Amino acid sequence: MNDNSYNSPQSDIDKPESVKTNPKQQIIVVIVVFLLIAIIVGIVFAVVGLSRMSDSQTGQIRDIFLIFMAVEFLIIGVALIVMIIQLAALINLLQNEVKPILNATNETVSTLKGTTKFLSDNMVEPIIKMNEYLAGFKKLFDTINIFK
Repeated sequence: MNDNSYNSPQSDIDKPESVKTNPKQQIIVVIVVFLLIAIIVGIVFAVVGLSRMSDSQTGQIRDIFLIFMAVEFLIIGVALIVMIIQLAALINLLQNEVKPILNATNETVSTLKGTTKFLSDNMVEPIIKMNEYLAGFKKLFDTINIFK
C-alpha cells in the first residue's frame, strides 16, 4: 500500500473557497499593510515635527490643513448628493417597473391556480372516480370468477 496518501500535505484543491488565496491577493494584502504602517509612521513624524516648530509655522500648516478639510467636505457633499439622486432613481425603478411586473406575476399565478382547480375538478377527479369504479368492478368480477 502507498503510505503517501495518508500523510501528504493538503493541496489548495482540498481547501474550502474561503481559505484559498492566490499570490495576487497576498501581494495586495502585503502592500495595504505596508501602506498603513507608512501612514502611521508619517503621522507620528508629522506630530513630532509640528511640536518642534514655531507657532507661526504651525499656524500656517494648520490653515493649509483646514483648507484641505473644507475641500474634502465639499467632495463628500457632492458624493452624498449623487448618492441621493441614485437612490431616488432606484426607488422610481422599483415603483414603476418592478412592482407592475410583480403584480402581473401574482395575477398569472392566481390564474394558474384557478386553471389547476378547474382541471382538477372537471377532468382529473372524474377520471380518478371512473378508475375507482372500474377497479371495484374488476375486483368484483375476479372474486365471482365470471370471466374465467
